[in-house]
Amino acid sequence: MTRQVRVAFCTILVKETRRFLRIWPQTLVPPAVTMVLYFVIFGRVIGSRVGEMGGFDYTTFVVPGLVMMAVIMNSYANVASSFYSGKFQRSVEEMLVAPVPDWVILTGFVCGGVARGLMTALIVLLLSLFFVNFHVYSIFATFLAVFLTALIFSLGGFINGLYAQRFDDISIVPTFILTPLTYLGGVFYSVKVLDPFWQGVSHVNPVFYQVSAFRYGLLGYSDVSSQSVSILVMGAIAVILVLFALRLLKTGKGLRH
Repeated sequence: MTRQVRVAFCTILVKETRRFLRIWPQTLVPPAVTMVLYFVIFGRVIGSRVGEMGGFDYTTFVVPGLVMMAVIMNSYANVASSFYSGKFQRSVEEMLVAPVPDWVILTGFVCGGVARGLMTALIVLLLSLFFVNFHVYSIFATFLAVFLTALIFSLGGFINGLYAQRFDDISIVPTFILTPLTYLGGVFYSVKVLDPFWQGVSHVNPVFYQVSAFRYGLLGYSDVSSQSVSILVMGAIAVILVLFALRLLKTGKGLRH
């Protein structure tokens, strides 16, 4: 990596990181408050009536799903809003005319989203300790699941930022795509309690593999028969999104009018 490329990458990454840290009451506090409410309502109130699920008390069982939900929403929102703001303010044009490779621009923005996703995951996990006691089953599997999830949805946010023509376009994907996929991805339940048909439908949902992989890393329980399957699915999705995002940057999709 040349000095020019290194400086460009570090500049974008530092800008993206400082951006969400500077407005932390808007970026880090809301997901923390939301997750506490989920713990209280779904864990204490509803969980006491549900009992056990997957061999764990319900509050413990939903912890991985709630962490994943926070990571998904925050990783996506960070990159989508930041990149579209850059388009709106025309600061992205300066990067495009600079002698900086497209992959550096993509990597800088995506790493910013990953950083926010990982930080959000840590905050929610620490808060969960006030409600449940658990021992991490596999630190490596836990980190890998969170990292790949943050990477995938940061890439998704970047692609949405490219396509978006107005601020409203950014909210369409979380409302009509991310939220349904998340709620139907096994966040609050084990897919093993579903009918065979709906179990099959769940296996088409990419969020299902992310939640299962993280739940395995945290608790040692998974609805997927093999964790290598979850990792392969997430890895394949990440590669596809990277290639697609680079293709869009190369062709100037959403950037050249």
